[in-house]
Amino acid sequence: MSRSFRPWLAFALFALGASIAIAQPVVMRVSHQVPPAHHLTKLLQGFAADVKARTNGSVDVQLFGSEQLAKAAENFPQVARGNIEAAVSVNFQWGTTIPEMSATLIPYYMTDLAQIKRFPASEARKFLDAKLEARGVHSIAWLYITRESIFTSGKKPLISLDDFKGVKIRGLNSLTDHALTAIGAAPSAMPGSEVYQALQSGVLDAGLTDLSAAYSRKYYEIQKYGTVAPYFTVFFHVYVNPQWWSKLAPGQRQAIEAAAAKAEQDAFTVTEETAADALTQLKAKGMQIHVQTPAEQATWKAAMQQPVIDAFLKSAPQDGQKTLDLLKSL
Repeated sequence: MSRSFRPWLAFALFALGASIAIAQPVVMRVSHQVPPAHHLTKLLQGFAADVKARTNGSVDVQLFGSEQLAKAAENFPQVARGNIEAAVSVNFQWGTTIPEMSATLIPYYMTDLAQIKRFPASEARKFLDAKLEARGVHSIAWLYITRESIFTSGKKPLISLDDFKGVKIRGLNSLTDHALTAIGAAPSAMPGSEVYQALQSGVLDAGLTDLSAAYSRKYYEIQKYGTVAPYFTVFFHVYVNPQWWSKLAPGQRQAIEAAAAKAEQDAFTVTEETAADALTQLKAKGMQIHVQTPAEQATWKAAMQQPVIDAFLKSAPQDGQKTLDLLKSL
């Protein structure tokens, strides 16, 4: 090999190595808490495949469910610090950090499906996204996950408000538990993974969970009765590290936003179908199900909504009312 050719060969090899490096996809790790069987997993898998297709493989979305990368409470700080590119959290997990995020948990306040479908393109969503941005993360999607709750019990059905008096029931957090204490129940907040054992052992008399979760967690094995109600609405929202986001090519950001928007729309169908199937399956397993009537909804709303609104406004004195007004206008 001539000496004059060697520099050209070296340059060619360098250029080849550079092109291979450039071709490596951008990794987008997404941390979340739900198990593989949860219908959110299906939505996230669709999102990942869509991003890959829209970016021609230049962005590789890697999903880490069941708290593989971080515990649910650690997702926000890990993403904000840039240790993880992205995460998915339940909207009410922000607690006192962003109390306005819990507004959708007010009983019967935002449970009409048409209203929920307007949220992703609403001023309410933009307002809450700005709250997230101020806390160091960039919001890209709000995935509707439930509006159908089920109150389960083993001894008697929970249909009238009097049925709750003295009942030890699974609570969710200090905000929503105001509704249960207002009707004489004794709520005890605990994660969903612990409720089955608590119901089985008698630590709890009654459960409260998403309709589809009642089936996937096999409540029908230990609970005879269930009352289904459009009690409140829950979203899982997807957010990313702003610095990581800013370094993406404009086309990559646009592709991720388009895939996120599609996932938001897909969530309406997937969630509603999952809830309907869970209702059918619970009945098939022998659970006695009562679906709340409009009159019963009105009675429960009158007794349970205002205590939670009062607590919400106390927790978010600056922008709580604005949040409620924006949601009300949907």
